[in-house]
Amino acid sequence: MTYDFSIVLGYWQALLQGLGLTLKLTLLCAAAGSALGFFVSLARVSSIKPLRWISTLYVEFFRGTPVLIQLFWFFFCLPIAIGTDISNFVAATLSLTLYTGAITSETFRASLKSIRKEEIDACIALGLSRISQVLYVILPQAILRAIPTLLSNFVSLFKESALVSAVGMADLMFVGQNISSNIARPVEVLTMVALIYFVVAFPLTRAVTVVERKMLAKLAI
Repeated sequence: MTYDFSIVLGYWQALLQGLGLTLKLTLLCAAAGSALGFFVSLARVSSIKPLRWISTLYVEFFRGTPVLIQLFWFFFCLPIAIGTDISNFVAATLSLTLYTGAITSETFRASLKSIRKEEIDACIALGLSRISQVLYVILPQAILRAIPTLLSNFVSLFKESALVSAVGMADLMFVGQNISSNIARPVEVLTMVALIYFVVAFPLTRAVTVVERKMLAKLAI
């Protein structure tokens, strides 16, 4: 059998549209999941035991179960539970946001632990409220120290987003599968889809390495 990758060029617009939806979903869930993860990390280091237990249960559940199962539950089971239909986009956004919140909470928790106690004591001595401490002292340092790992999490999220094709979302993977089935050229089409994922993810993985190296250099000073 001969392979003709030029066939895929006729479908580049459809593939780009699929990529656009993939990036949109990734950015949305990365932003919402990071915000959720930060507050969950605060709950996990809280002195209030019920808050710690609930946040720990949430993190362990979403980290310990397959993302595909979570996606299917939100798409197939949640509508039954609440008695109304939800779109595949809403289901995908909910599942990926909650998953991202769980993994980023661990990243932020590690960052919070690295903040010196003396800085918190200084905030208390200055009479800063808890909200002011979080917004102006804890949050900036936590984000700065978490950046390399957060970027790695976002790359993983970008790749995990391919699972949403299983619930009919027209992302890059879904579009590639449809084109592959229609023209009976799975090798050419799916190889091109894989290359698109790689072209987007590889610069981000390299950026993680560069940022991590710079962060380590700053912390060493």
